[in-house]
Amino acid sequence: MKKTAVLIGVLALGACVEETVDGRQAFMEDCAACHGADARGSGEFGEMLIKQPPDLTTLAARNGGTFPTDYVMSTIDGFHRDGSFSAAMPEFGAGDMGETIMVGATPVPARLWALASYLQSIQREAE
Repeated sequence: MKKTAVLIGVLALGACVEETVDGRQAFMEDCAACHGADARGSGEFGEMLIKQPPDLTTLAARNGGTFPTDYVMSTIDGFHRDGSFSAAMPEFGAGDMGETIMVGATPVPARLWALASYLQSIQREAE
């Protein structure tokens, strides 16, 4: 019973922290310069790069209609990097991603979760 109460308390605290992070605002601060305010890859800085940033609004469409949450978070964090990534893509996990919240049984930085949630909310069909 005591463990259940502690877990409920931690989840409630995580929910409170999550609400204080605005995913859209975090995107505008951290990502829009390259990916564009519309997340379609046309930011002012991104247009100057050799490799253009991808359209982040079609991630689900390019993944069989399912938003790849784990992939997105590991990419933003910097955990997943392969030869397809530009060196211009920051490893945001190396900095301060904010307080940790519980997503299910997994601790996740609140800013990272907010960014992934925002990206999921703006998905559209590929053209």
